[in-house]
Amino acid sequence: MDLEQFLQNMEIPYSNIDIFKEAFTHPSYANENKLKNHDYERLEFLGDAVLQYHVSRHLFDLYPDLPEGRLTKLRAKLVREESLARFARELNLGTLIFLGAGEINNGGRDRDSVLADIFEALIGAVCYDCGPEYVEKILEITIYKHVEDVNYDEITDFKTRLQELIQADQRKTVTYDLISATGPSNNPVFEMAVKMDDMILGVGIGSSKKRAEQKAAKDALNKLAK
Repeated sequence: MDLEQFLQNMEIPYSNIDIFKEAFTHPSYANENKLKNHDYERLEFLGDAVLQYHVSRHLFDLYPDLPEGRLTKLRAKLVREESLARFARELNLGTLIFLGAGEINNGGRDRDSVLADIFEALIGAVCYDCGPEYVEKILEITIYKHVEDVNYDEITDFKTRLQELIQADQRKTVTYDLISATGPSNNPVFEMAVKMDDMILGVGIGSSKKRAEQKAAKDALNKLAK
């Protein structure tokens, strides 16, 4: 099944197929084919924000009596990398990705970090080209039907734990900054720092920014515990 067939089967009334092709273009493919600024990263950025809003609104309406802390934990479990990769597999998105040769050989079609990025990029493209009602349509058959899955409890969300700890003590917000991005596009290494004001609390390294952020938060929690 190609991308256009997928969108038709999903009943997504696209008007700009190019933006969806961009949403499924991995940086390795863009680099190999000299497609500058035509990979999924910008749409992933948009899709991340769209997901945060729609999932927050859904949980807000679904659980009118849950306090902010519980809602934040539940949202974090639903939109973190492992969860989004699961939803991408349910939609069989891996088969639609434009990948470079090296990324194909390294199993990129089934890597959590890639699938999570693709899911976010798809959401970004759908919102931009079709509107929020079609975002809801995708979320109804993926995230929303898994809200009460107990399996999510086995996932430790260090970012949420760190934020709760900081807010309980100082009512401040932590931020995450990229220190460096190295390595080839099919095997990148990101180093992220978690900060409060201008003070670095922890540093983490991972194969995606999200993984590096989680490790930075874990590093900060370990240091604060001491």
